[in-house]
Amino acid sequence: MSTHVELIEEVKVCTDALQPSTLLKCQTVVHKEDGQNVSFVLYFTRSDAVLKKLTMAPHPVTQAIIDLSAGACGGIACVLSGQPFDTAKVKMQTFPSLYRGFVHCFVSVYKQVGLRGLYQGTTPALIANIAENAVLFMSYGFCQNVVRFVLGLDQCTELSDVQKACSGSVASIFSSLASCPTELVKCRLQAMHEMEASGKIASGQKSTVWSVVKNVLRTNGPLGFYQGLTTTIVREIPGYFCFFGGYELSRSMFAQHMGRDKEHIGVVPLMISGGFGGACLWLVVYPIDCVKSRIQVLSLAGKQEGFLKTLMGILRNEGVAPLYSGLTSTMIRTFPANGALFLAYEVSRKIMMQQFAL
Repeated sequence: MSTHVELIEEVKVCTDALQPSTLLKCQTVVHKEDGQNVSFVLYFTRSDAVLKKLTMAPHPVTQAIIDLSAGACGGIACVLSGQPFDTAKVKMQTFPSLYRGFVHCFVSVYKQVGLRGLYQGTTPALIANIAENAVLFMSYGFCQNVVRFVLGLDQCTELSDVQKACSGSVASIFSSLASCPTELVKCRLQAMHEMEASGKIASGQKSTVWSVVKNVLRTNGPLGFYQGLTTTIVREIPGYFCFFGGYELSRSMFAQHMGRDKEHIGVVPLMISGGFGGACLWLVVYPIDCVKSRIQVLSLAGKQEGFLKTLMGILRNEGVAPLYSGLTSTMIRTFPANGALFLAYEVSRKIMMQQFAL
């Protein structure tokens, strides 16, 4: 019985880590020991190797690298599946009067510059999403541990959906510092044609990543890459609360309906949950994102006003509707893009956790 006692003590250290799909059965055993009835709960798992991986968390540095790498994988998947829709969004946000709608924007861009026009800014978008999501998900894991510490919870304790949403909201502050410079370059590349056509900048300028970077450095210096940072942070804090909250809530509902734990709901429910989280984010923050795009693109023509003045200028001169210009393409994009993001993140993270959580 001594072998069973050692196993029981090891499992009891972190029973929250045991998933129903890993457990084969639980059994209460009562036996005589020195004339006393002693009760034990035995947990039978699929293998001792599985038990070993579940009961020993990776080193904090290893965990951070895993979250960073998984976030980067998610960022790549997000861009590759949603870039054309993002290009249409930025064009319609910045020049709403030029396009009657989502389809008109797509057709116009294709006629003007061909299919490559829909993929303008892909390189900085890749850099932006890899940097943003790598930092976001690494910070997300760290912020979850901070929440556990503040609430006095064990490090193995599973947080509630609201607690995870709060963790994501705080993590977005760190990701904003990584995403703002590359988003500025991406937005300027995406709207370069419209800036020239409207006469806001001279025609014939090079529209490459390096030409935009040199222009920012020459005109505003290194801090020029952080034009729109305040607006980005204002957008991200409530946005990522809804993003992670919607994602975790959707997963919980699927898990409850299917009678499984959240980690084993399958690919399609996982992607739907990611898309739902993205939809929650954009419905809440879209007007703020529109102001951010205006600031980052129009600053190419000279010094641009801050968040409040830009917002009030749009409301005074154009009304409320332009703040939602491009929302259709964004909502269409959010399900494949964010579904792919979370699928790539969860799958790559699970593989790396199995390899390094020894």
